[in-house]
Amino acid sequence: MLRFLTAGESHGPGLIAIIEGLPANLSINTNLINQELAQRQQGAGRGGRMKIELDQVKILSGVRFGLTLGSPVSLLIENKDWANWTTVMSSDPIPVEPTRLLEPRPGHADLPGVLKYGQRDCRNILERASARETAARVAVGGVAKQLLAQFGITVGSQVKSIGDITAVACLCNPDQISDVRLSPVHTLDEEAAKRMVEHIDQARAAGESLGGVFEVVVWGVPVGLGSHVHWDRRLDAQLSAVIMSIPAIKGVEVGDGFALAERLGSAAHDAIYYAPEQGFYRRTNYAGGIEGGISNGMPIRITAAMKPIPTLMTPLPSVQIETKEVVEAARERSDVCAVPAAAIVAEAMVSWVLAGAILEKFGGDNIQETLAAFARYHKEVSAGDPN
Repeated sequence: MLRFLTAGESHGPGLIAIIEGLPANLSINTNLINQELAQRQQGAGRGGRMKIELDQVKILSGVRFGLTLGSPVSLLIENKDWANWTTVMSSDPIPVEPTRLLEPRPGHADLPGVLKYGQRDCRNILERASARETAARVAVGGVAKQLLAQFGITVGSQVKSIGDITAVACLCNPDQISDVRLSPVHTLDEEAAKRMVEHIDQARAAGESLGGVFEVVVWGVPVGLGSHVHWDRRLDAQLSAVIMSIPAIKGVEVGDGFALAERLGSAAHDAIYYAPEQGFYRRTNYAGGIEGGISNGMPIRITAAMKPIPTLMTPLPSVQIETKEVVEAARERSDVCAVPAAAIVAEAMVSWVLAGAILEKFGGDNIQETLAAFARYHKEVSAGDPN
């Protein structure tokens, strides 16, 4: 079983991730993980925190001379801003506690978290609920991407809209990923990108925030990942769950998703064809690469909707949790728009699920065993042999 845990607060000493279940002898390049971390920090609309942090991963265990050992891999991302928060976020008792944050922000975990965990300070909730935690997930995803690359699987993403500005360019092949990542708003549509940046600047000036829509596309996924036999083994269910776990995500669709509800059945499903040189194939991909909870060999395509960030410089009304007085919600240093960053986090989470599905399907205590099993299976499927 492939699994990971993260730990750490937004302004604590750092973020930690522990990965268990990686096969031995998998090549790990720290620079590739750091490239993913850097991409998460970029984009128009990011806040002041990104000027402080320069996220770099340290591998503390489980890798020697660039190869996994089969033991747990632990990763550390230090928070440079911790130097300014050593008193506020001290793990030891201090003589005088800092001013408590008592004005919960609508749309954030502040109030439900305070009530659930019996807290008297919203900071005890918001520090862990912060999207800063996703840096650790991106590091984990950077490891997962390196496993997927062994099987010819590539994961990319693109922002489709920010606010009411929509991009029309298609992310159709892996060669476009580098161009997407050069965009200030993570999109191929240069004209829409200009208007998105203007929209973000206007929102910043008004003390507002913006959400949007992004898509994740995966090429090279073999037939047969996931299963129809139980709800929790369905690949689309697993992917939807990890996307929804990203802060501020409020909607997920696979393939053409909600648009399928408006079509006749003949226009909603992907006809099946066969040719000896390529086996079974499809000419359309309305299903987004997954049928019955199982990957069907077409590119996996997932779209997600992100709400505007709940921290506003022109705050909404709230209630002070002790006095119950009407107040303005708290202000925390925050982004205006983090849709491009969320797309990178989504890439990481999708990569993680697919890495787990690969290891579940093909097994192996070392990567050579996994690759050998994959090669045998791939030969059978390519020949159209269900055995």
